Amino acid sequence: MAYSDEDRERVRERTDLVELATEITKVKRSGRSVMAVCPFHQEKTPSLSIDQARGLYHCFGCGKSGDVFSWVQESQSLDFREALELLARRAGVTLTESPADAKRRGRREELVRATQAAVDFYRERLKTGADAGAARSYVRGRGYGADVVERFDMGYSPDDWSELTLHLKGKGFAERTLIDAGLSSKSRVGRLIDRFRGRLMFPIFDLRGDPVGFGARLLEGDGPKYLNTSETAIYHKSTLLYGLNWAKGEIVRRGASVVVEGYTDVIALHLAGQPVAVATCGTALGEDHLDLLRRFSERVLLAFDADEAGAGAALRGFDMAVPGDLDLRVVMLPEGRDPADLVGEGDEQLLLDAMEHSQPLLQFSVDRELAKHDLGEAEARGRAIRAVAAMIARHHDPLVRHEYSVAVSRRTGVDLRMVEEAVAGASRARRAESERPARSKPRKLTGLEKAEQELLRLVMANGAALPRDDIDVTLFTAGPHRDAFELIWPEIIELAPAAPPDLGRILTGVDSDEAKLLAELALMDGPESDARDVINRLKVGAVRSRIEQLQRELEGRSGGDQEYSDKFEELLALQQEKQRLRSRE
Repeated sequence: MAYSDEDRERVRERTDLVELATEITKVKRSGRSVMAVCPFHQEKTPSLSIDQARGLYHCFGCGKSGDVFSWVQESQSLDFREALELLARRAGVTLTESPADAKRRGRREELVRATQAAVDFYRERLKTGADAGAARSYVRGRGYGADVVERFDMGYSPDDWSELTLHLKGKGFAERTLIDAGLSSKSRVGRLIDRFRGRLMFPIFDLRGDPVGFGARLLEGDGPKYLNTSETAIYHKSTLLYGLNWAKGEIVRRGASVVVEGYTDVIALHLAGQPVAVATCGTALGEDHLDLLRRFSERVLLAFDADEAGAGAALRGFDMAVPGDLDLRVVMLPEGRDPADLVGEGDEQLLLDAMEHSQPLLQFSVDRELAKHDLGEAEARGRAIRAVAAMIARHHDPLVRHEYSVAVSRRTGVDLRMVEEAVAGASRARRAESERPARSKPRKLTGLEKAEQELLRLVMANGAALPRDDIDVTLFTAGPHRDAFELIWPEIIELAPAAPPDLGRILTGVDSDEAKLLAELALMDGPESDARDVINRLKVGAVRSRIEQLQRELEGRSGGDQEYSDKFEELLALQQEKQRLRSRE
């Protein structure tokens, strides 16, 4: 969906970046300059400069820079379109869009509207329904009053085959909408029935606060304890975190998030004055979840149950966060008690103390591994050292690796030199392992390389909509792709638009890697992408690469000379260009 440049400029003109910044971080004015504590990395001294007149910012600590749109994108984990729409609503600007875009938007809004109607229905049923007595007893047993039910939009789904379905159809929602929203499904005899029946309902919201699905707890009878909405056009469990819509602002302010296992754990922490808790929605914690959280804070606390399952969930996080830029930590909860138990039993302080004394995930992993071995036996010590050495070797910082080696040496009584040799050996083994697949199978292509190959496919197809004036060799960054383009483009440019090229004549007898690549791409199955979208994606990639290069060159420099000023101006201009290009995606 693309909005006009005029729309974007009207929103930009009516948005005060300083006002936006004051909502999530500390801002300090000094004369005409405005400095702020950067919300995108941990710091105490303001290093983020804001140009209020032009609506631009740059952090001299982490290198983040951009305009009002990128500020909202980064701070609220939105894409450009979502950021533009949010700022437009805030500024009172009405955006214009094409009929096709309006249709797509209308479909999403219809699914959200149906889900919201279900939220309202379930909530009212929990509050007043004669059949919701067991659900109300459960809620009261958790210590939740009516205010908590309202705050978290909790509800109850009647134990009836189609009560919600009939209610929503009576409100004018089509059967297709109810199915696409994951609220209803077809029975074996073709009848439309409710997906959720006889369950306590926890609505799940996306980052914008739109209801997109449910987590549903079974109260009585047989069936899975929790049932979640199936994947839909608006519900994607790998990129959703329950509670993040409420917690995101506080996570930015406090510099940390807490991942718990269940919906009631999230609610418990919010009620305990820790509104930074989130939970996955019926799936394991994954890389997409961590990518989402790192946009708000680099520190993530894992507060899982102190049992085998909870420890296993934490250790899976180890695979995703080491090496990396996340400070992933483990909260050691009392055995057999989860956050909801602690809060419900009046032991909030135990929970807060456990969070205060969280330990790095690597430390948790090493301690847990050492505890498996009888360190009084020589052979067991050897197995323990080799196991933890493989863990320590994964950390990217040599100083941290040394400190862990010292700790392991003291714990096991094994000479430090031997421990460090084991870590070094594990590092060499990891490097060798990472190199081995590269020799035995093709390297995995990056997103940009895939886009370059897709553009080569489009060039060879020579479709009538191919925007020839926008295509040149500078779009290709990979050497083989540039060579392949230079081989085929002179032939294509001589043809009329939509005229099929004689690829057999062009490529036959040309014994080169680029000819083989073109032949392989020409035979690929699958629909072709929109050429303008592919070209725009490549342009965004080129701009992003230049931005990263400039940020590296500016890092650590205090400024003052002309070269620095020129590069800083180029950086800001490129940030604006990136936003302009992204708005077309």
